[in-house]
Amino acid sequence: MPDRLLRLSGLEPFVLTPDIPFVNIGERTNVTGSARFRKLVKNRDYAAALEVARDQVENGAQIIDINMDEGLIDSKAAMVEYLNLLAAEPDIARVPVMIDSSKWEVIEAGLKCVQGKPVVNSISMKEGEDQFRQQARLCLAYGAAVVVMAFDEQGQAGTCARKIQICERAYRILVDEVGFPPEDIIFDPNIFAVATGIEEHNNYGVDFIEATRWIRANLPHAHVSGGVSNLSFSFRGNEPVREAMHAVFLYHAIQAGMDMGIVNAGQLAVYDQIDPDLREACEDVVLNRRDDGTERLLEIAERFRGDGTGAKREKDLSWREWPLEKRLEHALVNGITEFIEADTEEARQAATRPLHVIEGPLMAGMNVVGDLFGAGKMFLPQVVKSARVMKQAVAVLLPYMEEEKRLSGGTERETAGKILMATVKGDVHDIGKNIVGVVLACNNFEVIDLGVMVPAQKILQVARDEKVDIIGLSGLITPSLDEMVHMASEMEREGLDIPLLIGGATTSKIHTAVKIAPRYTKGAAVYVTDASRAVGVASSLLNAGQKDAYIDGIRADYAAVADKHERSEASKSRLPLAKARANALKIDWSAYAPTAPSFTGTRVIEDWDLAEIARYIDWTPFFQTWELKGVYPRILEDERQGEAARQLFEEAQEMLARIIEGGWFKPRAVVGFWPANATGDDVQLFTGADRTEVLATLHMLRQQVTKRNGRPNVALSDFVAPAGIPDHVGGFVVTAGPEESEISARYERANDDYGAIMVKALADRFAEAMAEMLHERVRRDYWGYVPDEAYTPAELIGEAFSGIRPAPGYPAQPDHTEKLTLFKLLDAEAATGVELTESMAMWPGSSVSGLYIGHPDSYYFGVAKIEEDQARDYADRKGWSLDEAERWLAPVLNYTKRQAAADADAA
Repeated sequence: MPDRLLRLSGLEPFVLTPDIPFVNIGERTNVTGSARFRKLVKNRDYAAALEVARDQVENGAQIIDINMDEGLIDSKAAMVEYLNLLAAEPDIARVPVMIDSSKWEVIEAGLKCVQGKPVVNSISMKEGEDQFRQQARLCLAYGAAVVVMAFDEQGQAGTCARKIQICERAYRILVDEVGFPPEDIIFDPNIFAVATGIEEHNNYGVDFIEATRWIRANLPHAHVSGGVSNLSFSFRGNEPVREAMHAVFLYHAIQAGMDMGIVNAGQLAVYDQIDPDLREACEDVVLNRRDDGTERLLEIAERFRGDGTGAKREKDLSWREWPLEKRLEHALVNGITEFIEADTEEARQAATRPLHVIEGPLMAGMNVVGDLFGAGKMFLPQVVKSARVMKQAVAVLLPYMEEEKRLSGGTERETAGKILMATVKGDVHDIGKNIVGVVLACNNFEVIDLGVMVPAQKILQVARDEKVDIIGLSGLITPSLDEMVHMASEMEREGLDIPLLIGGATTSKIHTAVKIAPRYTKGAAVYVTDASRAVGVASSLLNAGQKDAYIDGIRADYAAVADKHERSEASKSRLPLAKARANALKIDWSAYAPTAPSFTGTRVIEDWDLAEIARYIDWTPFFQTWELKGVYPRILEDERQGEAARQLFEEAQEMLARIIEGGWFKPRAVVGFWPANATGDDVQLFTGADRTEVLATLHMLRQQVTKRNGRPNVALSDFVAPAGIPDHVGGFVVTAGPEESEISARYERANDDYGAIMVKALADRFAEAMAEMLHERVRRDYWGYVPDEAYTPAELIGEAFSGIRPAPGYPAQPDHTEKLTLFKLLDAEAATGVELTESMAMWPGSSVSGLYIGHPDSYYFGVAKIEEDQARDYADRKGWSLDEAERWLAPVLNYTKRQAAADADAA
């Protein structure tokens, strides 16, 4: 029998395994919780409303909660329309949906149209058992998991006994009578405010924790969720105290078995670093350990009002009086470099050998960092800062170790393993790889980083020469996926069995299971989702007693994933290309007169001001780079990540100021406009206004997925006027400049990975901000189709403006080779210095390119999977062979029998 795990799905599966300690549910697609989303739904601006969902998914939401309950909205109709639209957006629909409503008719309407396996939020016994059974049976029939509120005919459960009574009663009805899978039951036993001054409220924290513990121990396979912010309402306005209360509560609740929930307000400290007096007072209240706990917490609370404990700790140097080993540990955990050279030298003089300082107090401190990170009490930016401290300490010891080795042949220190890492050939992006390398090094792995654009043979040669234990590959652009497949095939051909780790933005578990793992049967190919998982994966692969069972488990899991993927793709309904074209978007061009741009041809843009660009930065992806999931600015107040996010943001602002003041980056850009008309699925550009001579052809791909409710199968050419109507198309390339590479390298030479990664992350933000800023100029001035537009930079992030800037290689046009045409039209390399690699990545990496389409009805979409008939047609239009089409369109080409046979031959 398979493990009793909660298994949900959108287009992709989500399995709540023991490796996932806590599930965050994205809540911005909720009209009661997001004023912006409510306004978009009221105005029926569903294109923008879908972007709200897309933003959540891109920022790491594992489930999307969708709620349409608002007095002025037809909730049922809105739920159905939104879910149907969402189903046609693969990049959103890949995650599971939580259908959230207080009205059963709305929930059921959503269940009838949602794809995959959703969650219903919620059902309860407040209207009696009969209705509860009926709704549960319907959820079971629809294949949905359920949130069950601890609520019955007598009201919400407050005490532990009542919570247990209701949850046990509900569980027995669901499991024994209805036949509901227990792993699909999520109990919400109600978190209420403590320290209210009302005596009967004092035990609410304990009641929830103990009920959670009982549920997980006595109601097999069920899950527990809750809303943490309710706990601390009595201390609204005193965020440091709320932060401490939430951290203390979650520390105990998660240990008791709470494994999912929504944390909306306040902040979350590192549990072990809360001021001891405050932590004790919070524990007294949360765990109800003293009758006077509320009074004591109220007394101490005023000491922490205002800037809070973070600022206090920063100024507190009392730790300098601690023993040397504890000082080193404190510096490592808190990322403090100020005293590390002196403390390391003191430790060296006290040690028999300099190597003993590394193997002793420094590694002991890093072990504490690793434990805190693994327990969710530290976050990635803090870990990278800890690595900076460690590197600077080792730099102090290194000359002595080299001298000792020269004189006496001293031994090297023992590491956890040797890992080679590289960004594959043709790809220039390395921020994620560098972060993973830092985290591995923090855990005593020796990391050999070959950098970017590394061919397979070099990787293999270094792997043999250095006798590495693991090879890790990274890539951001879709052609890198094929390079990883090639790498796996080469490792198989050469008879290697070194474990192969796969990571990067475009990689996935499904791709690894379907395309990479089958090419490498002698070894193991393992997908690693992020830096936080890398240590566990590497440790399992190198543990002699664990390795074989771990690899067997991975192979079995991937075989199941590949089989499910094949069956899923076979079951999906897609249209033949001719029918998809017949269902193209039909724009009424007679009702719209395209605006002519102020110039045609190209123009180099040089009047860039770094301070002005910085106003347009979207900070949400910046936090995502550091694996902090959430939307700016709300992430700064996030329950779990708030403290780390605020510190990271403050340090980013400090570096940003230095970048601007010192003119570190030299931004450059080129923009162009050309007379254009759609010709079938393509767009032709012309040399002049008479449109007699074709300058270039932009090739587009069309959606082939079967649509419901009359929705069209879109291609970008649908948004461009047909022959006879004088339309235009634009294009652009922007870059923050190549300076980031040398600046980042200077930080690396100074043993400051944190600074090196920060520079690259900010350079990426500058490039994206330039693209946003230039698009605004295009709309207002260069093209001028909305000259009166008046959005603030913050409002531009929501993309409420008219027109789009789709980029080759992205969902609306997945063919990266279209960049060749764009770069030739713009003479982009000469104008900006940006070059294309053989895999069509842009160098410098902090560069953005794309097209401009101005029609007000244009919108972003995903082509998703296409069939072989369109691949052949596209190859003919491009002058390609079918093999070339399959190479460049591999990520979107449906896995046909022809491809399967080709893969089998190649293997």
